[in-house]
Amino acid sequence: MAQNVILITGAGGFLGSLLARTLASDPQTADVKLILVDVIEPKAPSNAEALAIKADLTDPAQADALFSTGFGVPDTVYCLHGIMSRGSEDNFDLGVKVNVDSVRAVLDATRRAGQRAGTLIKFIFTSSLAVYGGPLPPVVTQDTIATPQSAYGMAKLVDEIFVNEYTRRGFVDGRILRLPTIVVRPGAPSAAASSFLSGIIREPLRGLESTCPIGDSLASPALDTLALWVASPETTVRNFVLARQVPAARFLAHTRVVCLPGFTTTVREEIAALERVAGKDAVARIRFEDDETNRRVVSSWPARFDNSYALGLGFVVDEGGMVPIVERFKQQLLAGEV
Repeated sequence: MAQNVILITGAGGFLGSLLARTLASDPQTADVKLILVDVIEPKAPSNAEALAIKADLTDPAQADALFSTGFGVPDTVYCLHGIMSRGSEDNFDLGVKVNVDSVRAVLDATRRAGQRAGTLIKFIFTSSLAVYGGPLPPVVTQDTIATPQSAYGMAKLVDEIFVNEYTRRGFVDGRILRLPTIVVRPGAPSAAASSFLSGIIREPLRGLESTCPIGDSLASPALDTLALWVASPETTVRNFVLARQVPAARFLAHTRVVCLPGFTTTVREEIAALERVAGKDAVARIRFEDDETNRRVVSSWPARFDNSYALGLGFVVDEGGMVPIVERFKQQLLAGEV
């Protein structure tokens, strides 16, 4: 197994591409070799030795091929690929094929490659707070039982069980990261039920209209009652890098799940942060069209977590709420970085 050879699936997505750039710039991984994989050939950072691969990971043979590229067997796999929450809900069979079958194909390929090399490969899997649903305690802890209320959450939980079992059996060194909702996502709107949480910031800052599917107007009480657990892309990717560095012995004995740190906000607080950073004209670009399916899915997710376990492992949390996140995204837009 080659040190500092890292495989990233879903590398064409915004978190995957940000992770690749971060690893390429991190002094601790200055000599990193990146194997970047997605259904569309991803863009490699200019400052790293990288191999960009277009692959259909629902095909086990293509998953196996990722471990014989000439770069050496990766010491770490970041499994980030998948179909987002609303897309999974609208097309169940495709969601299972991509979010379960292809993840297992990559997991099995990792297992086989590690066995051939005589070592454990770190398998860092990005899960989601969508694994939760139904009646929940006021604050979710590591012991809260996951009962998903969406196809996306179901698939993520199935994957978690596989990663935990493969870790227990010594097939891989698994690390499961349950992500908060990420705001602000750059790029075009995605098929995630939570996509609007970035859209109502991103599009108005670009001078474009955006649709909020929660409530029917700016005066709607739903904007105050719908609370979300969120984190910025920069902090989330920093935690991805930290996940690779945590010694295996520090995780709980019975699970490799870690709920990454986040903070609670409401749709109203997001809009207030937008107004503070960009003024009332930006807020006026938000249209309200209540979407029952979207509201049901997003409302099933928990909004308050106990960060103490994750922070104890060395993971980090955003400071200052929504305003610094919105301001940072505005500056990135002005600089042409997003």
